[in-house]
Amino acid sequence: MPEEHHYDLVVVGGGPAGSSAAYAAAKNGVRVALLEKERSIAETVRTSGVTWIQNIKEFGIPDGCFNPIKNFSFCSPNNEVTISDTVPRAAVLDVRKTYRWLANEAEQCGVDIFVKTNIKNVIKNEEGDIVGVSGVGPNGETTFHSKVVIDASGFQSTVCKAMGFAEQWERFGAGAEYEMKAEHVDPETWWLMVGQEYSPAGYAWIFPLGNNMVRIGVGVGKPESNVDPAQRLKEIIDKKLGPIKKLGKLTEIEFHYGLIPNDGLSRRTVFNNLILVGDSAGQANPLVLEGIRYAIKFGRVAGKVASDAIKTGKTDKESLYPYENNWRKEIESKIKSAGKVQDRWIGLTDEGWDKELDIIKELKPEEFIDFIKADFGLSNMIKLATHHPKLAVRQLFNMVKGKK
Repeated sequence: MPEEHHYDLVVVGGGPAGSSAAYAAAKNGVRVALLEKERSIAETVRTSGVTWIQNIKEFGIPDGCFNPIKNFSFCSPNNEVTISDTVPRAAVLDVRKTYRWLANEAEQCGVDIFVKTNIKNVIKNEEGDIVGVSGVGPNGETTFHSKVVIDASGFQSTVCKAMGFAEQWERFGAGAEYEMKAEHVDPETWWLMVGQEYSPAGYAWIFPLGNNMVRIGVGVGKPESNVDPAQRLKEIIDKKLGPIKKLGKLTEIEFHYGLIPNDGLSRRTVFNNLILVGDSAGQANPLVLEGIRYAIKFGRVAGKVASDAIKTGKTDKESLYPYENNWRKEIESKIKSAGKVQDRWIGLTDEGWDKELDIIKELKPEEFIDFIKADFGLSNMIKLATHHPKLAVRQLFNMVKGKK
């Protein structure tokens, strides 16, 4: 017999966006189901887990879930730059521990979590609006009826595509990484490696996790390059390119592979009875293709807006629009500016990257973090202009305005 469930809100996807949305909605007093297709939350890791200390504190993520970073090293074919800080401003998350903590926070607020539940189809009413989802659970066919659905299914955008509201992403990043035990690791320093040998349309990285663990990875922009990131990763590790040789003996623990949208904020994210959040909404920083902080932050906004709408009995797109208005106001202009910088970076030659690192090394640690986080707010730009008049006006302002 097919199973049937009835909830106020159904959230599809148990990643950071989904758990955060479910948490906020349940905390606001509605009945929530969180659906995850894998056997457990974060069974598969698809991200390197880079984020920022400021956001970690804002979200209340426990200290045991991340490794703090205060030195930022860059390597191009003929240049090497390190920006050192006195306090950590970035972090590398223990992805499984963090995602499971987020899901546990939701469960503590009353969210019902269904794992091994693979959603494939949507349920529509007579007007063609979504009123639930269906798929296969551990006991066979299963259906979830709800007043609102939040699509937090990630890159695949399962619900959004089933409704016919979007096609597959045209531009995206493909990333492959090994989690490895290393003989020599500076736990407070990350490395970003740029240039054709590392990635023709992206970058490679070394992110320390503490306890002599590192994540070594390669990200490649699609369709700008047809290079396979997994193959390129194997090559640069075998050759011990750049700072990889400093790590000494490496022992593979786990392989990760993931996709992240890079189409900018091109999608509408609210429809009648439906909200998109996280990677489903394309909420990613183009400069280093990270989006966990957006997933958590706007997941919480989505859950609050959805639950408020459910309690009023009005769940049409106008009633859900405060969510889209919130995230657009906060990040839309910044992401557009960051996209222009990314377009410039994708076109750089090896020699161009050598020169770009000379620009980056002029930044103070806090300025660098604002830059790499894509925090192109007016106040930040003014500060840069004050501290680095030639640098900011000639390089950053021109990049953001899209000039050559």
